[in-house]
Amino acid sequence: MEKHITLPLTEELAKSLKAGDTVYLTGTIYTSRDAGHKRMCEALSRGEELPFDPTDATIYYVGPTPAKPGQVIGSAGPTTSGRMDAYAPTMMSVGARGMIGKGARLPEVVDAMKKYSGVYFGAIGGAGALLAKCIKKAELIAYEDLGAEALRKLYVEDMPLFVIIDSEGNNLYEEGRAAYLNKNK
Repeated sequence: MEKHITLPLTEELAKSLKAGDTVYLTGTIYTSRDAGHKRMCEALSRGEELPFDPTDATIYYVGPTPAKPGQVIGSAGPTTSGRMDAYAPTMMSVGARGMIGKGARLPEVVDAMKKYSGVYFGAIGGAGALLAKCIKKAELIAYEDLGAEALRKLYVEDMPLFVIIDSEGNNLYEEGRAAYLNKNK
């Protein structure tokens, strides 16, 4: 099913999404990769606040390239989500609900998604230049020393994604593979 979603990703909205849905996200998302996630989780373990409010937030696992003149941001394709698997349950425990990336997730992340009504969106790898066209504003908000991995606040319009894993733990990668194998028996 095709859905146009306006963020933030509330619990009710997250629960309405199903593995396999095509979605077009509009609203504020944040960027972070493994180095940024490590810093955020270390800050949380020290009892510090994050540089943004994680409540109902969606985090895009991306390290965008520098913007060329006249552009908001450079190429912004997804990175492999498994790099954030050690940190994703902690981020969801403080309110983050959506994750955008590519590739499989560990069972611990899926369990946290079911517990906290999280959603894992898949972005098409190799389409970073096209995805960047959906980004209308970009603002550096923390960890500038991390370069491409710095924490950014983005405003996106109609960012095309797929629900890979929904809040019930249904997984498009598994369901799609099973459907293909059953079809070709």
